[in-house]
Amino acid sequence: MLHAPSLSRRHLLLGAAALPIAASGSSAFAAADMLGVGGTKYNRMKIGGFEVTTLLVGSRPVENPKSIFGLNVGDDEFAEVSRLAKIPTDVAQFFFTPTVVNTGSELILFDTGLNPAGITDALTQAGYSADQVDKVVITHMHGDHIGGLYSEAGETFNNASYVTGFAEFDFWNGQENERFEGKVRPLAEKFSMIGDGDAVASGVTAMAAFGHTPGHMAYMLESDGAQLVLGADFANHYIWSVAHPDWEVKFDRDKAAAAATRRRMLGMMAADDVPFVGYHMPWPGVGYVETRGDGFHYIPASYQLML
Repeated sequence: MLHAPSLSRRHLLLGAAALPIAASGSSAFAAADMLGVGGTKYNRMKIGGFEVTTLLVGSRPVENPKSIFGLNVGDDEFAEVSRLAKIPTDVAQFFFTPTVVNTGSELILFDTGLNPAGITDALTQAGYSADQVDKVVITHMHGDHIGGLYSEAGETFNNASYVTGFAEFDFWNGQENERFEGKVRPLAEKFSMIGDGDAVASGVTAMAAFGHTPGHMAYMLESDGAQLVLGADFANHYIWSVAHPDWEVKFDRDKAAAAATRRRMLGMMAADDVPFVGYHMPWPGVGYVETRGDGFHYIPASYQLML
């Protein structure tokens, strides 16, 4: 009977070293193309009986973030805080993250991104279509939240009704604003107006979060004892807003009110251990907060909301 020879690890290494190299002196296989930085476009999780899906409709680097965040602190403090967080001071990565909530009886979209193509593509990748959306909730009327509502082809969500805060609508309705006129005005008759504490659907409650805009709203989701806050733009960065809620942000219309809103909401979520979705938080936009010193610490969600 023939026996296979015994091979030691040393023999295997020597054998590998002796393999012939292509006559050209290069590898026999072509190198793979560089594809650039990438990631997923949607992230789905469970909140009780709800399915909640964050959608990445855009992401871009923005130079000189000190011109946007920490307007009331010095350059040295901004640089040291950034250094400790291991993030650069010359550029920041921005994320734009609408959220879909499937309650089991309704499909509700919170905010619409920058344009119709972006939101419809993200919905498709997540397994939905624009025609399936029953209700569109606008947290506030900055361009990156209303951009997907309407185009020259008409409304994006043909079967949906629309909801926003009455204070927010009244403010922009009284302004000369091209975005509002082009995206919201054509749908104005289809909007329902709500206030703090009003229900958008069973288990979906509006929360006044004024400051970023005059009528900015957040939303509390509650299902089967589980909670999640859809925070929209109450905080725009996980270090320069969440960790330091008193730092002024360029895009906050009432900076003192916005800081007070951040402290109130972050304090509530830290005390009650409630996760939140932030429209501009690092993708996939979901995390927890805990108190740390005079501010807060952002903890990205891992698998907690998958179970």
